[in-house]
Amino acid sequence: MTAADIAAHLEDAADRIKDISIADLQVLLRRAALRLRNAGSIAFDDDMEEAIRNLCSELVLTREGAIRYIVREWMEKNTYLPVHELDEDGDVDGEA
Repeated sequence: MTAADIAAHLEDAADRIKDISIADLQVLLRRAALRLRNAGSIAFDDDMEEAIRNLCSELVLTREGAIRYIVREWMEKNTYLPVHELDEDGDVDGEA
């Protein structure tokens, strides 16, 4: 059942709340909760998953953190986000 199907069923149940059984309402609410819980997950092909795992290991990031890093880097390189430039005359705190 797709998210649109669940939303349609929930809207229908809301319209006829007096007629819907508790059991049917519980099923709808559990499906909605499951969809919301899984809404943040992104599935990639196996080669992409392996590359993300390697990046996570290399940069000591979570999968979510690695995906955020990849998207931010891509957006900066393609000028969708401003690039954070270092001031050449500024203090680098011991790092070059």
